[in-house]
Amino acid sequence: MILDGEFLWSGTNDDDDDEQAVICCVVLQVMTGATIPNYDNAAEGAAVPRSFIPTPSFPPPPFSDSNDGDAYGNAVNANPIAHVINASPLPARPTTSNDPHDEKKEEALTAAPSYDSEKRDPEADVPLRALEDLDEGAVYAEGEERTSWLIWLLVMCSAISGLLFGYDTGVISGALVTIGSDLGPEALSNGQKELITSATTLGALLGGLAAGVMSDWTGRRWTLAFADIIFIGGAIGQAVCHTVWSMIGGRFLIGVGVGVAACAAPLYIQELSPTRQRGRMVVLNVVMITLGQVIAYGIGAGFFHVNHGWRWMVGLGAIPAGIQLGFLFFLPESPRILMQRGDIEGATLVLSKVYKYAKPSEVALKAKILQLSVQRSIEITRTTTFMQRFASMIMDPVNRRALIVGCGMQAFQQLSGFNTLMYYSATLFKEIGFDDPTAVGLIVSGTNFVFTLIALVWIDKIGRRRIMVWSAPGMVVGLTLASIFFHYLTKETGGDLINGTDYSKTWSGLVIFAMIVFVASYATGLGNVPWQQGELFGLEVRGIGTSLCTATNWAGNLLIGATYLSLMDRITPAGAFGFYAGLCFLGWVFVVCCFPETAGLSLEEVRLVFRKGFGIKESQRLREQKKEAREREKEGSDLALVEGS
Repeated sequence: MILDGEFLWSGTNDDDDDEQAVICCVVLQVMTGATIPNYDNAAEGAAVPRSFIPTPSFPPPPFSDSNDGDAYGNAVNANPIAHVINASPLPARPTTSNDPHDEKKEEALTAAPSYDSEKRDPEADVPLRALEDLDEGAVYAEGEERTSWLIWLLVMCSAISGLLFGYDTGVISGALVTIGSDLGPEALSNGQKELITSATTLGALLGGLAAGVMSDWTGRRWTLAFADIIFIGGAIGQAVCHTVWSMIGGRFLIGVGVGVAACAAPLYIQELSPTRQRGRMVVLNVVMITLGQVIAYGIGAGFFHVNHGWRWMVGLGAIPAGIQLGFLFFLPESPRILMQRGDIEGATLVLSKVYKYAKPSEVALKAKILQLSVQRSIEITRTTTFMQRFASMIMDPVNRRALIVGCGMQAFQQLSGFNTLMYYSATLFKEIGFDDPTAVGLIVSGTNFVFTLIALVWIDKIGRRRIMVWSAPGMVVGLTLASIFFHYLTKETGGDLINGTDYSKTWSGLVIFAMIVFVASYATGLGNVPWQQGELFGLEVRGIGTSLCTATNWAGNLLIGATYLSLMDRITPAGAFGFYAGLCFLGWVFVVCCFPETAGLSLEEVRLVFRKGFGIKESQRLREQKKEAREREKEGSDLALVEGS
């Protein structure tokens, strides 16, 4: 491996098959746009002397002169290699040349200091170690903007976890208003409803904490299989229960499955997706969550007037879990997990399916860089304990900033109060006078589904940060309007909602309108962006980081779910929704100040962003550099085509 200014060349020309004896040259550009042309065959490339390789016109940018290291004692490179803009097969350097000028240039190159990685001091090889912070997604491959049907199928199968997540959180809304006295001599009290609802959230909190470690140990795929088994057991347990406490136990079991799936599914999808499709692939999981909620409300409306229909509502959740469990036997493992296990051939095969339209040399190069990235994580894992890696989430500034952003976004998502609508919308709409509250709740869940589809289309084009900055104010407006409309709706009842009261249909309709504004804004941004959390962390702590973020989500969910009905009683519905509006405003301030743009950056490039504070400006600089470099590359390719013709 030779480091030459701003360029790093990696090659293997000792392959047993001479036809495969090529040098894969990678252009790692820091500040310039110089590139290496592509060669279609070995003969064409062999005619180009090695001296054709560009040399830097300026010294490489300085690295940090700080003596500070990371949490593991490694030197921190404050200005690492920024990105890879092209991957091209280049034949091995010819051993002879008839051009005397080429011979002189070869002599000069031979006399130059060697940068062979085996001869250099490893401690001085900061740029080479910086390569380990790169992800395979940093290497551009031909056709990677397109995605094969196979990858869509794989993602859809894994996204069934999202559907289960949505179904089991949405179905309880209709079940709570139809259980009646089936679980005891009297109808459920508000306290019992909060316990049943919160049991799921508590289980999800514990499941989310365990999921990250479990997925690192067993792999992403079998972690999802474990979640499916829990889903099936919990669904059957709820369907046959006859007491409040057995119902609470079944909901707790479902919660464990939800927590595990909510952590593992986005992580699995992120690691299986092409870089430029990663955002929308993860949003597809959120689309499935919202679809699950729509299905739950639809089934709830269908069984609303059926005797003991709630048992069918909760029991049907076992069906998609069984379907996914069967599919998981045919899905591949994450290429990063395969690399961790030493299965390089298997990881390369998966990458060849992910990047179906790429050249074999480009896929091989992606596999090589992914291997380098994974090697560092393996070394850290072998030389540190779990508690040391856990502590690094706080002690390492890069990990700490990533954790603040990830947990902050998940807390924002839950403290906005959205899931109170998922859990209690049927109860709420029944109290404000609607005869079929589950069907009305379908309007809210349908809005969530439609606008999540919009996010699916635009998240990689517009960017995560921009979507959040634009959509969060809409949430504040929707909740503020709901507070105002509730105030006038309940004016004659002293601000309280009293079941059986004939409320104004006009004000009730306006409340629904405010809910739609809030949900549409939520679904466009906050409903899906926090689930991009896996891209914030390095591989060695990715499981821990996503677990902590997911646990934060469920802790906030538990707080909101366990206090919503009580909050409505204490400070009135108008006060409760005004309170949520204030929390949303604080969340928007957090986004503006702390949330960097990650769209278009590879997984490990995102990590580099946090080496300079929260990296809002740094991420923009990196993205602009990548854009400019690709434009220069495209211009150079077009010029070469014109000259060749």
